[in-house]
Amino acid sequence: MNSHENARLGLRGRERLVALILTDGLPGPVVAAQCGVSTRTVWKWVRRYRDEGPAGLRDRSSRPQHSPRRLARHRRRQILRLRGRRRSAVEIATQLGLPCATVGVTLRRAGLGRLPPVTPPGPVRRYECGRPGELVHVDTKKLGRFRRPGHRVHGDPQRRSRGSGWEILHVAIDDATRLLYAEVLTDETADTVVGFLTRAQTWFAAQGIVVTAWMTDNGPAYLSRKVRQLWAAWQVQHRRTRPYRPQTNGKAERVIQTLLREWAYRRSYATSGWRQRALLGYLQYYNHSRRHTALGYQTPAARRVQLSEQRL
Repeated sequence: MNSHENARLGLRGRERLVALILTDGLPGPVVAAQCGVSTRTVWKWVRRYRDEGPAGLRDRSSRPQHSPRRLARHRRRQILRLRGRRRSAVEIATQLGLPCATVGVTLRRAGLGRLPPVTPPGPVRRYECGRPGELVHVDTKKLGRFRRPGHRVHGDPQRRSRGSGWEILHVAIDDATRLLYAEVLTDETADTVVGFLTRAQTWFAAQGIVVTAWMTDNGPAYLSRKVRQLWAAWQVQHRRTRPYRPQTNGKAERVIQTLLREWAYRRSYATSGWRQRALLGYLQYYNHSRRHTALGYQTPAARRVQLSEQRL
């Protein structure tokens, strides 16, 4: 129990109550009327002050002194022992003849509400290419098209911008420098992907980067005949991520989250068209002004210059 220090019968009020009785000599009923409490409460605080001094006027725990129906200690040990054998709460309750709720409370208090994984996850394996263009990560993200601000802005789920369809954010980020190229396109078919990859290749070449390998997920467009022909014409390597392992393409996954937070949902756009127009300005900021913690607080453009100078 923790009452406010300025409460009517908080610590200061109790000190005043005791002073009125012991110092001023006022009768208990008079003090009770002045403090807005019962006479019994007045004498309770006076008795505590006489027994314990000023410390007796402080708040005490509301926990009962005796809990006759509390689960016995040996029962709690049995529950934890069975949990260590990876038994579920239902199995433990059945074996010990206890209510399932009692077992669940005991496990939660011990921090064992959820079973730990059988084998702990392995160490995080991070990598970074040392040369610009050695590997470019490619990924997509579906975004809702809208004709007016949606519920993310005004907060009313009943006024959604429905029926406008979808648009696809395509990103390509260089592993070594984190230079980013992105476009918002209508779909992610093979023809659209070929066009995006061609423009991305041209953009990276304009930055002085020769791309020798591309990493994508196992989407149908990236495995299509048209895209395979594009890889062959460029004489580049196509690396595919492991199924159900988005960490393999982690840099693309991470930059998409950054784009969503700092561009797509950072401000209220009148339409999705205005949001699409703002992407070009954000890419300029991301590549030339935004400092990247993984690059030692360098910008991607500065990182490209540094790596280029190291190769000379």
